[in-house]
Amino acid sequence: MGRDREEEARLRGVSARAEAALSRAELLLRAADDLADTTSVVDIRRRVRDLMVSDLKPAYVGLVLAEAGGLRRIVDDEIPHTVETFARQHDVGPGWPTFEAFRRQRLIEITGGDVLREGYGDAALTAFRALGLASAVCVPLPGVSGPVGVLVLGWDQPHPIDLQERAVLVAVAGYTGRAVERARLLAERVTVAHQLQRAMLTDLPEAPGLELAALYRPAATADLVGGDWYDAYHLQPPGRPGWALAVTVGDITGHDMEAATLMGQLRSMLRQADADHPGRGPAVSVTALEHAARLVLPQATGSLVHGHLTPGPHGWDLTWTNAGHPPPILVRPDGAAEQLTAHDMMFFPALLPDGRPAPRTESRLRLTPGTLLVMFTDGLIEIPGPDMDSATDRLVEAVTRRAGLPLPRLVEEVTDEIAGREGNVDDIVVLAVRVPSPSLDPAVESALDQDGDPVE
Repeated sequence: MGRDREEEARLRGVSARAEAALSRAELLLRAADDLADTTSVVDIRRRVRDLMVSDLKPAYVGLVLAEAGGLRRIVDDEIPHTVETFARQHDVGPGWPTFEAFRRQRLIEITGGDVLREGYGDAALTAFRALGLASAVCVPLPGVSGPVGVLVLGWDQPHPIDLQERAVLVAVAGYTGRAVERARLLAERVTVAHQLQRAMLTDLPEAPGLELAALYRPAATADLVGGDWYDAYHLQPPGRPGWALAVTVGDITGHDMEAATLMGQLRSMLRQADADHPGRGPAVSVTALEHAARLVLPQATGSLVHGHLTPGPHGWDLTWTNAGHPPPILVRPDGAAEQLTAHDMMFFPALLPDGRPAPRTESRLRLTPGTLLVMFTDGLIEIPGPDMDSATDRLVEAVTRRAGLPLPRLVEEVTDEIAGREGNVDDIVVLAVRVPSPSLDPAVESALDQDGDPVE
């Protein structure tokens, strides 16, 4: 009878060890798969946390990375622990077990508060107790060119690390280190791409008698960099005969470096088209751009609104052509708002069924003092939730409500309200133009209002 019980206990032990080994093998397979497509260090921390909690049952999973000569805690705002806010930055020094694990490239096990105080001091003990931990382990993260950080696991009860768990932790740390390196490389590439795109969006010119402001906001998703652009430039220097200002907002199809590169080329080509056709109007320039692009950039597709603003005695005359782009918003001095809906086909290629280029049309409107014009790309209204019509209605209302604000503040606040402060899924460009209202006597203002009908 006793031998039977011993044998039964032995078999249960063998079965439990086999199940544990299988569970940890599955954990390693999941770790390799789950960490393969991470794009940010916060995402990496959350996925490692979910992996570890499913098997080793820690009460806390932290990620500390080497950065700018120090060790920085990657904060997960989903975790309300005190240490996530007051100990975000670790100095490179011997006061933390994370530092020792990083410096010595070895696993450091903490078996209790007394051991922590004796080995590392009161600051580390304070953080340990703030997390409610009874034991912890710090596992270095190896990288191709050197250590990248430390993975921290803590338990709210004593948890000695056996050989199998040690092997699992070292393997998961290897996957995590490689994921961190990939995320950082991607972040560097996207930062360079966004800097390149911003560099191509030149400063707005001084335009006497007009107020100008523009906003470019890249997509929040890390791998999105695209072909949205704005532009404004003089067609003739101010004060000379034929002086006018060109304004453009455009969007090249695609969300990659090719789209950003095409945007830069087409933006310059449109400037050249305007320079080569003085006084001919925006439709002629866009047609010339399309003709050149069919020869040298046949892969380019997209949309734009291109306009010429000409000063007059009672305001500015706007002539514009729209190649399949979202309609600009106009807010008149009395607060009435409308969308400038006249448009043609998208460009590149805009061809009729017989293969001939589709003609570009122009529209004209007089902008009296106090009039606001807002041009934008579709990233502003292509947002999760509402359809584009509803989002456009919200945009018109938001612009109208802020029509009197300084333009830099207006474009920021409108974008924040419609697309959110962060997390936009596409690039966003907004260009605002306003004819300021001078301080005039009522008779002059009345005359301007009467002369402010659309130019036919």
